[in-house]
Amino acid sequence: MIKWLLLVLGAAYFYYWFKGKERVAQARHAQAQLEAQRKGATPQPMVQCQLCHVHLPKSEAIKQEDRFYCSAQHLSALDHSGWLGAALWRPSPNHDSRPEGCIPDLVVMHHISLPPSEFQRRASTQYIIDFFQNKLDPTAHPYFEEIDGQKVSSHFLISRQGQVFQLVSAKQRAWHAGVSEFLGRERCNDFSIGIEMEGDGDSPFEEIQYQELGSLLQYLEKAFPQLQFAGHSDIAPQRKTDPGKYFDWAKLQKTTLIPEKNFPFGLDSR
Repeated sequence: MIKWLLLVLGAAYFYYWFKGKERVAQARHAQAQLEAQRKGATPQPMVQCQLCHVHLPKSEAIKQEDRFYCSAQHLSALDHSGWLGAALWRPSPNHDSRPEGCIPDLVVMHHISLPPSEFQRRASTQYIIDFFQNKLDPTAHPYFEEIDGQKVSSHFLISRQGQVFQLVSAKQRAWHAGVSEFLGRERCNDFSIGIEMEGDGDSPFEEIQYQELGSLLQYLEKAFPQLQFAGHSDIAPQRKTDPGKYFDWAKLQKTTLIPEKNFPFGLDSR
């Protein structure tokens, strides 16, 4: 009787030992297959968010030109250098440093068209960018000879098609206002952000330009919450007329819900 019992126990032990080894072998085989698949697969390229510098798979990133962002929120923010992810970057050499400790608290609106009033041609936008980058060919149009050698810039440019270009960091001083005064404060370039709307003083601006301007101002207000708004003609009335009578200040205020008090020269077109 004892012999039979020992025999049964031995058989049971052998059976479970064999099954255990079989499970281990199956697990090892599955692991080997997984490793083989991993080695045979193309590695997922990684990219870095321009704003927060976190690394993430390229397929999960938001691409803007040659830059990447981990979220729409970071795309729509100024990075540590003062550049907006959502804009098309076209750096201008025409800038310098703001006074130490100076934080922008004024937006100055301009209009520009190169050649004058010929913004219906798509090439005109590139002429403006070339002008701000000191690359404008003076032989391409008679007017370009008149402005050849001028070194000016603006922080942002909004084309007739609604493209938003950034030419100077918001933390740097762009050369857009010239001799100017805002409520008793001179040298407006020191404390302002310049925005150019492609157009002239004789034509309405496009609806998409107002839409993109509204979005741009919302992005800027997150970084500079004390912003006030004026036209170039408000701060240099003896020299300038832009953005002109067709710029709709009331539409801008209504679209953005910026408090009226932030428009010290009012909402009437001028």
